[in-house]
Amino acid sequence: MKLGRKNVRTIIGVLLVFLIVISLGFVINRTLAQKALVSKKENGSMGRIAIVGYKPKAGKADALMALMKTHVPRLRAEGLATSRESVIMTAKDGTIIEVFEWKSAESIQAAHTNPVVGAMWKEYSDICDYVPVGSIDETKQMFADFTAIDGGAIKQ
Repeated sequence: MKLGRKNVRTIIGVLLVFLIVISLGFVINRTLAQKALVSKKENGSMGRIAIVGYKPKAGKADALMALMKTHVPRLRAEGLATSRESVIMTAKDGTIIEVFEWKSAESIQAAHTNPVVGAMWKEYSDICDYVPVGSIDETKQMFADFTAIDGGAIKQ
């Protein structure tokens, strides 16, 4: 069988496309693997997601929102939270819900003996009450939905 120039070009073109697709797949897989490795390295182990409910005391909603903006950055400064952005939302009753990531279970334990974190928790207790997330009415629905604050995340 004799191959003409047109057929050779077609075969080379198909091979090039095939090589490009394989290369792209390799690059994408490698990038995803590197991101997973960075996350694991950052955490030291798998991170722990926390979901916390804060019920502002009378007249303290603005103070609570101001404190929320410093929460995760302060935990990060102590080496306890990951770089993942927290998500902040409000329930119909005014309770503020925060979702954030601790670096590890050990980080959670370390927070309980950290004087900086203890002082921050005192600031929280002065302006809000911690409430179990399960006690918030919206969580009793199959698909709980809340009002996002600043698009759902506070830039930290």
